[in-house]
Amino acid sequence: MNHRKSGRILSRNRNQRRALFRTMFGSLVLHERIETTLAKAKELRNKVDPLINKAKKSTIDETGKVNAIRELRRTLPVMAVSKLVLPEFISRFEGRQSGYTRVVKLEPRKGDGAEMAIIEFVV
Repeated sequence: MNHRKSGRILSRNRNQRRALFRTMFGSLVLHERIETTLAKAKELRNKVDPLINKAKKSTIDETGKVNAIRELRRTLPVMAVSKLVLPEFISRFEGRQSGYTRVVKLEPRKGDGAEMAIIEFVV
């Protein structure tokens, strides 16, 4: 039975999945748009919202900022954290509670026919 199991396995073990999503989210923050497979994009979309919400809390006060940066550094590359907590980056999402990303389907990949997608931040 599969009770209380969520998320896609993506043919990887736990540590490989964590590393994959860490680098994907870092690239998404730095480039604001990445092209990947549809399954990875949908799974990354679920992991983005809590991290953006933590970054939004960092703008409230100075101690909240320090705590948010520490929490984000556990799950993200340093370059992504430094851009993520910038007020210019966070101010784009002030009117939103969630739904910070958009997944757009593309045509299948030529080599193996995998469903491709673009994941990007909603402006």
